Amino acid sequence: MTDRQIFAFSGVLEPKPGERGNLPLLEHLLALGRRRWLWEGAVRLCYVPTAIGDDAAAIAVYEHVLGERDDVALSVLRLFPRPGLADVRKHLLRQDVVLVEGGSLVNLLAIWRAHGLHEVLAECWEEGIVLAGSGAGSQCWHAGAATDAWSGELEPFADGLGLLPFSNAVHDDSVQRRGRAGYRRMVARGDLPAGYATEQGVGLHYLGTDLAEAVTVRPGAQAWWVEKGGPRGWTQKAVEPRPI
Repeated sequence: MTDRQIFAFSGVLEPKPGERGNLPLLEHLLALGRRRWLWEGAVRLCYVPTAIGDDAAAIAVYEHVLGERDDVALSVLRLFPRPGLADVRKHLLRQDVVLVEGGSLVNLLAIWRAHGLHEVLAECWEEGIVLAGSGAGSQCWHAGAATDAWSGELEPFADGLGLLPFSNAVHDDSVQRRGRAGYRRMVARGDLPAGYATEQGVGLHYLGTDLAEAVTVRPGAQAWWVEKGGPRGWTQKAVEPRPI
């Protein structure tokens, strides 16, 4: 049986001078897609920017970064104002990687469900196509997440795709997001199931529904397993990421 794979990560939104940004995470993702077939041909990667309303500037970035590479066959799935592909299911099932942009988790899943894309992506997962993304593109594969998509304040969202039975928090060390304590309180209250939180630049590679490893592009950055219990109502355990 082909391995079901998900690579869920927190992008480095504003890298400091000398720090590596998203590119090493992207290269790691491409390696996962290439390893799927154990071949040296171009990785077929479909970029899905639904969560930011198919923003043209974001699409242009990926076309600039990946569009001229011989080792990547890039395509873009636009859903605004209507799907840009004649047969979305057929196209996605031909990919090695589906990369989902961050943005509004709530809008992302509402639009996917309206188009039946949630069922297609579950089928892709079963076929071993690597599903991936940062921000909302990380959280969508999980059972639930802490999101600011409604009001700008973090709130629990318990209606993820549920391919992974855990919750997910991203940008866990971001001062602006103030998410570390909020996510843990959501788990403590039972608003979200136990799950994984990632700091900036950290990615989670799942095989099936098991975490195979965490990786990082930032020295010292961590992933955390958070569950209900303990004197504070929640406990956490560090998941040491492998530097890439």
